[in-house]
Amino acid sequence: MAQARITVKDTQNRILQGHPWVFANQIIGEEGEYVPGDMVQVFDDRQRPLGQGYINPASLIRVRLLTPHVQDRVDADFIKARIASAWNYRQQMGYSGSCRVIFGEADLLPGLVVDKFNDVLSVQFLTLGMERWKDVVLVSLSELIHPKGIYLRNDVAIREKEGLEQYKGPYGASFATELVIDENGLRLQVDVANGQKTGHFLDQVLNHAEMRRISTGQRVLDCFTHTGGFGLHAAHYGASKVLGLDISEDAVAQATRNAEVNELTTCTFKVANVFDYLTEASRTGNQWNVIVLDPPAFAKSRSAIDNAYRGYKEINLRALKCIPSGGFLVTCSCSQHMTPELFRKMVNEAARDAGRQLREVYSGGQPPDHPVLWGVPETHYLKCLILHVL
Repeated sequence: MAQARITVKDTQNRILQGHPWVFANQIIGEEGEYVPGDMVQVFDDRQRPLGQGYINPASLIRVRLLTPHVQDRVDADFIKARIASAWNYRQQMGYSGSCRVIFGEADLLPGLVVDKFNDVLSVQFLTLGMERWKDVVLVSLSELIHPKGIYLRNDVAIREKEGLEQYKGPYGASFATELVIDENGLRLQVDVANGQKTGHFLDQVLNHAEMRRISTGQRVLDCFTHTGGFGLHAAHYGASKVLGLDISEDAVAQATRNAEVNELTTCTFKVANVFDYLTEASRTGNQWNVIVLDPPAFAKSRSAIDNAYRGYKEINLRALKCIPSGGFLVTCSCSQHMTPELFRKMVNEAARDAGRQLREVYSGGQPPDHPVLWGVPETHYLKCLILHVL
């Protein structure tokens, strides 16, 4: 059966310039038959070919393009080649232990995320179209990387928007899902079955390492610590005292275990609401030489950006009131909708309202295993600034 043909209105040439998403409201015509998950050809209203992608009528993102060429044969060999290219790139970048192997759109495989923790792979199929290639993907990963185990973390809400069920479990034989990885010389516990997302966040590794420049002999407050990332590194690099805060009891328990495994006796963690804690600290004059803000994504959609902006600004304002002159603010955002420009604007406004002057000493983002694909701004989501508070 010939591929169906989709005609779209690409008014800003967004797709023509490399963005792989076709939204439902862009489609102005369909020819031929297909079932959800099938590959279709996409053309614009001037009949210029935009590429091929898989289609899902249940999703607002109706088509996700896999190639800009309508003549390509998208089959098992095509998918295997894409996976091999992604893995070869990581090896070229020097990754051999723990890293992100496949980063969805950035690796031209939309809807697929693969993280490697030592010799274990954690895999997420986020879309119906990619789920159709599941067997090919898993066999290819097995043949290329030879992992000791593969765990499927398909327990994410986005799958329901694609008409897919949520589930998790090993691919093939069961194996021990708890392991210890190395990050910048620290031993961190990872649970691929029960940890957040794929089991552990690998994207802050370079920003964590920058704590070595500002931590020695300092009192450090690590807000939204999760499993301890910034705080553990601060203690590892010689901080005199580290306190990590998180609203999640499970996260605090794991952060505490990580401190114990690394024998970091200057590092403690407690359950707390960061907004309330910083408000009380400001009221009572409690201060830290270094405060880290690494909150979850306040803006999970473009429509939520105004409220998120206010939330980010408020938390930065409160932190700045608790840092003495000469101290440092480490502030992050993992929301793709909070652009780097908007993030800097927000921090600048918070500093102005707090009556503080800031000097930027570091600007970081994602490591090379989380590459940013130009033309797809959604792949650039992580921002990290280290600011000297004057």
